[in-house]
Amino acid sequence: VDLITAKALLKPEALRRLDGQDYHFCPGLDCEVVYFACSSGSHFPKTDLLVTVGQKESEDPIPICYCFDITIADLREDLTRRGETRIPETIAEEIRAGHCACEVKNPEGTCCLGKVREAVKRIRSGHQ
Repeated sequence: VDLITAKALLKPEALRRLDGQDYHFCPGLDCEVVYFACSSGSHFPKTDLLVTVGQKESEDPIPICYCFDITIADLREDLTRRGETRIPETIAEEIRAGHCACEVKNPEGTCCLGKVREAVKRIRSGHQ
């Protein structure tokens, strides 16, 4: 994870503990740690972040797109109500327009679009 991502999402008291190491993101649902540095043993649990980390949650609201405030529940509701969803296409349009800020808003520091599309497939198949 780029250091800018951790700096943007850590609470002030956690930011003071940031030691400039090379941090990694832990996506494990049953692991409380979000960022960790292997070289120093430094780590930051969910409680150190300003945002809810979607991959670490099993109950709504589960964020999936941090730039445009989309949750798994939003996807599920759209699919249930309309039988289809344009949310992935809308996100793609916003990305093309240069309106995303994934590197500072998404705890992973990466674009969410792939995960949004995967979530839509899981919901359609009844696994979400």
